[in-house]
Amino acid sequence: MTRLRFPLLLALLLVAGIAQAVPTWGARQSSPANTPPQQLKPGEWIWGGDNRAGPIAVVVSLTEQRAYVYRNGIPIGVTTVSTGKRGYETPTGVFSILQKSKDHRSSIYNAAPMPYMQRLTWDGVALHAGGLPGYPESHGCVHLPSEFARLLFDSSNMGMTVVVSEQGKSPVDTVHPGALIPIDPRTGTDTGVPRLEDGQKYRWRPELSTEGPVSILLSGGDQRVVVFRNGIEIGRSRVLVRNPELPLGTHAYIVKDGFLPGDNPLLPGTKMPNWSTIGIPGHGEDAGKLLGPETIDRVVIPHDFVAAVLPLLTPGVVMLVTDERMSPETTGGAPVQVLDSDPPEG
Repeated sequence: MTRLRFPLLLALLLVAGIAQAVPTWGARQSSPANTPPQQLKPGEWIWGGDNRAGPIAVVVSLTEQRAYVYRNGIPIGVTTVSTGKRGYETPTGVFSILQKSKDHRSSIYNAAPMPYMQRLTWDGVALHAGGLPGYPESHGCVHLPSEFARLLFDSSNMGMTVVVSEQGKSPVDTVHPGALIPIDPRTGTDTGVPRLEDGQKYRWRPELSTEGPVSILLSGGDQRVVVFRNGIEIGRSRVLVRNPELPLGTHAYIVKDGFLPGDNPLLPGTKMPNWSTIGIPGHGEDAGKLLGPETIDRVVIPHDFVAAVLPLLTPGVVMLVTDERMSPETTGGAPVQVLDSDPPEG
């Protein structure tokens, strides 16, 4: 009888260990940062890094079965998701994170593992790592790839805004998000920022957000540059990209101490801060390289707008450059030539 106890105890421990095992869902590494979101396969994701400066917000599109993460107005991640199946639909609306639990287990569904849980409602809806078959199959939660869920969990804060959208129920910008954050990260409501009018070269309204970290989005697809402070747009301008047949690519830069040698290509008579390349996925080998004047010179921006932005370019400011459009809709308005800001040839 004594000899049977140890094998039986070992068997019970093995069964308990299996019951406690937590699966790993989705890709273990980020796809390249320039991968179009619509080309991500179930379980794939992109995480470009997070300097944790400025408000963070998430937009979940039930229609696309994708989630988009923005920090200080610019995108830092996108992932495939799986949301609530028929009869357990994930509710749409604006939510905030009510609770965070790294090793959470369901109190409803047989202690099912819900790693990196971030609660949206007290009746069981949350963001967490889970199965990703390529279609809605959860009981109402938003399933994320395990590694993406970890990165988001580590970057997010209690109260973080999460908007869940669906075709026919939500604004198109939140159903099909682009490179430009479609919501106010503090409230989850539509930003309501108007497009530039015909003949309007730029708009500069720094009074909309008077303090906080600054970030910049430059879209080659829309030929626009947008400046955010503490997650709020304070300015945007038309730009002219020389040699538009050559893609800008997807790159991220951060302002470092010091200045580029020589004159500022964007505003003669001033100095351009040093921009250091951030090694985002797919461009890790470029990390630390300084942005050269020959690259900066490809972009033409109205001098008055450059003069307004330059004082804000202190160390730590981040700029995202992309060929993607800022939103699913065109920026609209007739083209405006900005070559009056370009140094004369010859």
